[in-house]
Amino acid sequence: MADLPVVIVAAIADNRVIGDDNRLIWRLKTDLRHFRGLTLGRPVLMGRKTFLSIGKPLPGRETVVLTRDPAFAVEGVHIAASLEAALALGQKLGAALGSDSVVVAGGADVYAQALPLADRLELTFVHTQPDGDALFPEWDATMFEPVSRESHPRSPDDEHPFSFATFRRRRPG
Repeated sequence: MADLPVVIVAAIADNRVIGDDNRLIWRLKTDLRHFRGLTLGRPVLMGRKTFLSIGKPLPGRETVVLTRDPAFAVEGVHIAASLEAALALGQKLGAALGSDSVVVAGGADVYAQALPLADRLELTFVHTQPDGDALFPEWDATMFEPVSRESHPRSPDDEHPFSFATFRRRRPG
């Protein structure tokens, strides 16, 4: 069986900020629904701090938390000590679920480690420039082919305008 594609899902401000003090820095209900659609029924890998900011396993998904803390344990959550171990576990869980992908959902360090391995990027570009202490890593856009882009205006449910964009890794040949 072929490995499931690795998909990074992230919401990124125009200045690459993705969070501040381990919390979301915007209210975008449309993006939360989009995130749910991209992750439901799939293994979702995230770092310990990202998991703690959410506070619980994501319903309808298998949550895999990367942590170097051997004592970290949460009921209903799978633990991995490295990205390699998390991806291997994600592949196994994804196959058991009948998933079409393994999702990487942050934070900044996990994104940086996973970016060279990602087959697809599902990015929400949030059109604002907030202060923040967590940044999405710089990435070489020439390594990815834009597949789609959908713009959304500011609305009562969304405090900033934003765009959903999908990128697929370019393959040699």
